[in-house]
Amino acid sequence: MWAQENVAGRPAWRHIPSGVVFREVPGGSFRMGLSEVEVAAVRAIERSGGVEDTVEPFFEAAKDAQPVREVRVEPFLLARHPLTVAQVRHFLPDYEDEYADADSGTARVEAELDELLDALPFRLPSEAEWEYAARAGTTTLTFHGDDKPGEEHLLDDFADERRTAALENAFGLAAMGSANEMCADTWLPGFAGAPTDGRPRIGDGPRTVRGGAADLFPWQGCDEWLLLLAATRERHDGFTAIRPAAPLPSRA
Repeated sequence: MWAQENVAGRPAWRHIPSGVVFREVPGGSFRMGLSEVEVAAVRAIERSGGVEDTVEPFFEAAKDAQPVREVRVEPFLLARHPLTVAQVRHFLPDYEDEYADADSGTARVEAELDELLDALPFRLPSEAEWEYAARAGTTTLTFHGDDKPGEEHLLDDFADERRTAALENAFGLAAMGSANEMCADTWLPGFAGAPTDGRPRIGDGPRTVRGGAADLFPWQGCDEWLLLLAATRERHDGFTAIRPAAPLPSRA
C-alpha cells in the first residue's frame, strides 16, 4: 500500500494505488493562532504602504484565530500538495473540474465533495495539524518570514517539479496557503476551549478551510495575500481543495 522513496531530495511516502506523495510531519508543540506579534507584522506592512485596499476586516476577524495557545501534534502523514485533478480522478473517474487549466492543477471540488471524501482511504487534517504543518517550525506570518507574501509564493499547478520543490517548506510541503484546503474541524469562531492535543472540533455546520490566496488569482488588489498567512482561517463555502492526511505507515 505504501512505498518509501525520495522526492525532491527528501524522504517521502507514496500511496501506491493512487500515486499521492505524502511527507512525514514530525510531532511537536507549537503556538497555534494569530499572535499579537503577527498582528503587529501586518500593521507594519500597512504602515509601509504595502496594503492595496484595507486590512481592517482582517484585524476585526483576528479574534476568530485567537486566543493563541500551546498545542501538541503527534507525527502524521500529510500530502505534499493538494490533490490534483488527475489524482481526484483516481478516486472519481468521471470527475470534471471547472477551475483547473490542466490535470496537474489543484482540484477544487464542489458538487462531488462528499463523494470524494467517502472514496478517499485517507482523512482530513485537523486545523491544528494543518497550521502546524504550514508553519513548519516558524512563528512568522508565513514560513517565508514576516514580510508581505507575494504572487511568487502561489503554487497552483504541480507539473513543474523544480518550482514545486522550490516552494516547499521545511517539512517538504508545497503550496500551503495557495488553495483553500478543507480541515476536519467544524467552523467555530475562536479557539476558546479548543483541544490542545491536535484533535479536530467536530459538530454541526460547515467545516473550516485554510488558505485560498490562489483561488482569487489574478489578485484584484483586495489584499488577497492575507490568505497565505499560516493562521488565517475561514468557513467553507463553495469549492475547496483537499490535502489528505494519514497515520504513519508501519515500518515492519
